[in-house]
Formats: sequence, C-alpha cells, structure tokens
Amino acid sequence: MSNTAVIEVHDLRKEFRIGGPGTLKGAVAGAWRRLRGDTEAGRKAPFAALDGVNFSVAEGEVLGIIGHNGAGKSTLLKMLAGISAPTSGRVNVRGRVAPLIEVGAGLVGELTGRENVYLNGTILGMSRREIDRKFDEIVAFAELERFIDTPLKRYSSGMQVRLGFAIATAVDSQIVIVDEVLAVGDIAFQRKCYDRMQDLIYRQGRTILFVSHNVKEIERLSKRVLLLDHGRVAALGSPQEVCDLYFEQSHRKILEQADGGGRGSSHVQASGEIELESIETLDGKGQPCDSLPYAQPCTFRITLKLNEPIDLLEVEFGVHTMESLWLATCTSHSGLKLQELAPGRHVLDCRFDSMPFLPGVYGIRLHLGVGAANHGVFYGEHLARFAVSSGDAQLASVVRQGFVELAPSWDLVS
Repeated sequence: MSNTAVIEVHDLRKEFRIGGPGTLKGAVAGAWRRLRGDTEAGRKAPFAALDGVNFSVAEGEVLGIIGHNGAGKSTLLKMLAGISAPTSGRVNVRGRVAPLIEVGAGLVGELTGRENVYLNGTILGMSRREIDRKFDEIVAFAELERFIDTPLKRYSSGMQVRLGFAIATAVDSQIVIVDEVLAVGDIAFQRKCYDRMQDLIYRQGRTILFVSHNVKEIERLSKRVLLLDHGRVAALGSPQEVCDLYFEQSHRKILEQADGGGRGSSHVQASGEIELESIETLDGKGQPCDSLPYAQPCTFRITLKLNEPIDLLEVEFGVHTMESLWLATCTSHSGLKLQELAPGRHVLDCRFDSMPFLPGVYGIRLHLGVGAANHGVFYGEHLARFAVSSGDAQLASVVRQGFVELAPSWDLVS
C-alpha cells in the first residue's frame, strides 16, 4: 500500500431540502401563496445528510464505512463516485473509479444481455476494445452463457443482478466504490462476489471503499474503518477499535428499543394453559442486568402463570441472534422434573456456570410442553433480549468471529 492519497475529502457537507412540493399541484399552490406575499410558503430548513466530513484514503487501502440507517453512508459514496455534488467542501479523487452503488442501474430491459454488457460497460467508462476483451469473462462470471442473447426483461431479478455485478467488477479502475453489493444473488453467487472482492484487494491491490451492514465482513476486509453517525465522522481508525464502538452503539440501541423487561417485538403462539409473565437476566451475583460478562456465571429467571393444574411440564430454553438464527437449546428435562404443578405463579431459574456466547446481543426463545407427549402449549421467539460484553481485553483482540469460542486442546504431533 502506497502513502500517496488517491482520495481526499475536506469539510464535506451535503444538504437536502425536505418537505418540498411533491406534485405539480403543490408547486402551483406554493407559487400562488408566494405571489400573495407569503414568502415563507413551503420553505423548510435544509437537512444535512453529511456535515464536516474529513478523511483521506491511500493508494491500495481498503476503507470500510459503517453506520446506522440514515448515517449518510450512501450519500458519501455517491459524492465520491461523482454521482452527486457536495453542497460545500471538496472531494479530490485521483484515478479511474468503478462505482458498484446501484448494481445494474444502467441495464435496459428491451436489450439483450449481450447488448447490455456493451451499453453498461460504456457507461462505466470501458472502451469497445476493452469490452470485447473482457466479454467472455463477464458472461462466465454472471453464469449467463445460455441466455446472453435473450432480452433482459426475460431475466429473473437474480440474473440481472449477476450481470450488473459482473460488468461493474470487470472495469479496470484504480478505485472501486461498493455499496452493499456483496449480498447479491444466491448463496453460491455471494461467495463468488466475496472472492472477486478479495481478488481486487489482495491480488490487484485496488483502492476500495465499501459500505456494508455486515460488520464482520467490514472487519475482515478493511485496513481502516470510518464510522458515520448522523452525517458526521464518529470514529476513524483500526477495524477492531471502530467496529467495537459500532457494536457497542448498536447493542445499546437494541436494548433501548426493548420495553422494561427486555422484551422486544416477540412472536408468540399459545393455547392459554400457561402464560409467560417475564424473563429476567441476572448476573453471577443474582442481580438484574442488561449486559452479561462473557464466560461468567449468569441466570435467566422465567416467571410463568399456570391457568390450570399441570401434571408434567417441560421447558425448552433457546438462544437466537437478532436475525432469528438459532444458536443453542437446552431443556429442563435434563436437570429438573416439573410435576404436579398447581395453578398460579411459578418461577424457574435457568443457570449457566459460564456464559458461552461471545460479545453481542441475543434473543431468547421458549417452548413449553405438557404431558408425557410434551404437547406444546406455548412457543415464542424474541421474548427477551440480553447483551454479552467482553470483560477480557485479550478476548476482544483475539476472538473476533462467530458466536461461541471453541476450547480445544492442542498437541504438536510432528
């Protein structure tokens, strides 16, 4: 990586006017009010999508850009790509830019795939000779050999996205600007996109700026990370440092969105025999808390209300991600027999000697079954949320991926 800056951003600001007339009727009505002397009609204060942004990117550097929705990430990329002009400030870009911002935006449905390769390639700055040379590579990468002479309007949305990505990444540019395009297509094609990005970074040494909500992906690929918050630079530094700050902000936001008991937007199916009153998260000292230290004792206290006698109850306790990916399950059957339970309130403690999950925010699912057949009378997901924090600096720097730290034994056998 060279020390020469190929992108320089100085005091960048981008404003949008909001609340303006959305129709011809609204524009005419506003003009009429102004003619009558109402000079403030329809005037709204501008909204600053970006404000006071400063940074530079060296040749061959990979800069990841993260932030919550509305932080200004896409607006920034569009200005770097020359698609949008700043309200004030300067953007200096040295080198040819390949913007992967709206993949396939230049594709035309009435044209064939072949014609679209030449049209879109030209829009992205490729010469006819360059497109001729790379045509077979583009078609093969998009996996469209059989359909390249078919009108694009007959392509599925996935086929169109594959073609758009293949064209955009074939451009011989010094700088590649990427906005959430590594998640295009099916799983197999996403793998190809990721491999293509690694090729651009590690073999070709391109300068890359990319936005993604997949922070683990940002952390893996980036040399530095820029965190935007409400249009301003909140942090700029090492991937670990900045991503940890972003995770901390995200975890706090998720927990704040939950109501008093940590309950979020739950999904419940119940037949009425048993009601869930609450799930509490307790630390190793038995005190309620929002965040559990990794690898420390903890308890989940479950309060149930039985509306009728229950001869036999089995509780299945599970943990999932915020995206509803199941991670682990345990049942009361392995350590406790819940028999002959009278109507009324019952409190159960599910204890762990060591919190097994890595730092993050997780959700709780619960299944309640009755009788010898374990007939389900209650099932719910996202019933409560809890955070896991890292109290160990070594863990924070070493364990960066996944949800659970493996603890194998190692031997040198040769």
